[in-house]
Amino acid sequence: MTGELDWLWWVLAAALAGVAILGFWIWSKGRAFASGDVFRASRWSRGNHLFPTQVLITQTSVVQYTPRWFGRREETIHMAHISSVKIETGMVLSNVLIETSGGSDPIVCHGHRKGDADRMKTLVERYQTDYYRGGGAGPVGGGGTSR
Repeated sequence: MTGELDWLWWVLAAALAGVAILGFWIWSKGRAFASGDVFRASRWSRGNHLFPTQVLITQTSVVQYTPRWFGRREETIHMAHISSVKIETGMVLSNVLIETSGGSDPIVCHGHRKGDADRMKTLVERYQTDYYRGGGAGPVGGGGTSR
């Protein structure tokens, strides 16, 4: 009887260790992939239950980052190629559509909080304004260094 219980405890311990490793793997894939203005979709939204999509907005581009079980999917659009930002607001969450001037499919970001969606749109508009005020050479007073 003791041998059977020892075997059962080992199986239970191995199963718990497996669940812990899987939980850590999923948690690590959901962490912010970069520093800066990163907006993470809610895990309660469509397509984001395990690995929520993230959007990084920088002075020069918008990056949509989607983690996978192994690897990731990234799509980058330069500020000069963004034609519009649309927000579809639901009862709790919002979807953000970032359309390009090249006519390709827009970046669609499901399940962001309403405040995050508004902030994403504001950042894109501000960075585009800075970009075009600088003659297309980058943000006015940007982070460049002079030598």
